[in-house]
Amino acid sequence: MAPRTKTLLRSVLSFLLAGIFLYVAFRGTDIDELMDSLKNVRYIWIILLIPVGLLSHFARAYRWKFLLGHVKENLSIRNLFAAVMIGYMVNNALPRVGEIVRPYVVGRLEGISKSTALGSVVVERIIDLVAVAAIFCLVLFFSPGILSAFVEDAETLRPVFLAGSLASVLLLIILLLKSESLIRSGKVLLRLAPARSRDRVQSLFESFVSGFRAASMKQHFGKIALTSAVIWGLYALGLYLPFFAYPEIAEAGLGFDAAIVLLTLSSMAFVLPAPGAFGTYHTFLKFALIRLFGINEVTALSYTIVTHELNVLITTLTGAYFLVKDHLKVSEIARGTEAG
Repeated sequence: MAPRTKTLLRSVLSFLLAGIFLYVAFRGTDIDELMDSLKNVRYIWIILLIPVGLLSHFARAYRWKFLLGHVKENLSIRNLFAAVMIGYMVNNALPRVGEIVRPYVVGRLEGISKSTALGSVVVERIIDLVAVAAIFCLVLFFSPGILSAFVEDAETLRPVFLAGSLASVLLLIILLLKSESLIRSGKVLLRLAPARSRDRVQSLFESFVSGFRAASMKQHFGKIALTSAVIWGLYALGLYLPFFAYPEIAEAGLGFDAAIVLLTLSSMAFVLPAPGAFGTYHTFLKFALIRLFGINEVTALSYTIVTHELNVLITTLTGAYFLVKDHLKVSEIARGTEAG
């Protein structure tokens, strides 16, 4: 099957997945009540999400500087931020493609290896996965009652949650300090490459592995850990502040721990290959707000619409701004992404 045909097929399946989840999220909802809920939102709280969202993405770009610092000194935070936002903009339409666009853009703006930049994006995602697992387990350790809708005696699971959090932290430390050694152990797989292209694959593999070197440098461990905490703290804050935009949610007394639970579910929603997590985000968070926290269906769905669509708007407009500002052409990015 031709590469473009595969790309088209993946896009069709992604939009189909989004359509299915959107149907599930909106099924049985009274549209008039939903519109009334959206009209009555206290948007002063929603406006606060704009600086919080931009700051979280800037923090991600700042952490990326540490992951690429061994490749080039004095990397421009501005260019890294531009690459992050353009990548998010692309992900809103084409899931996963933005993760390849980011290394391409930063490689173009900073003149560094795109394969190495891609390696840094992979290690970034691994760090995020382990970090959110550690945070989620820690929240459940302190607030096991959140799962009372599904588990009769959630208190008995507290040791399990504590062990999960500690194991995640330990794994994160190993990944940051020994990631290069772990990745290099996969070098044996290069033997499976065709002989005529083995040298090319070897070169790409070396560039890719170099993207992990900064994460294995002890002097960057504290900075990477701290910026990771800031990133996920801001993400959780972006889900916590909207609680006060809805009287029913505010009166329910949902705390920051509830926001972290929603953050974990939203992370799972973004893992699924739906463009911009359309549908998956709405379904997962609506389910959690109803089943875990007792929020009514209309308010829960309204909350997911406001928080998700605002994030899409922020990333799309900011990404488009940098796309124009840096004189990057969509066709050029598409060709570079396809080659990648």
